[in-house]
Amino acid sequence: MAELHHRYSLNAPGTYYVDRECIDCELCSHHVPDFFARNDTGAHSFVIRQPATPEEIAACEEARDACPVEAIGNDGEG
Repeated sequence: MAELHHRYSLNAPGTYYVDRECIDCELCSHHVPDFFARNDTGAHSFVIRQPATPEEIAACEEARDACPVEAIGNDGEG
């Protein structure tokens, strides 16, 4: 499970974040590129924009549920 105190600093401020458990599988950035991107130099993904609508939240939740190492959290500062 993602831990807020291990979130990457590149994450956009808000509820969703990627933490240091990310294995750079790129699943989230490929499936939800409006919200997740890959840090090429750090070899991990991060949140580029926080969701605002119910549809956007659902997309981020799908990415969170699909993350193989549970590196996406939704308990950040909202």
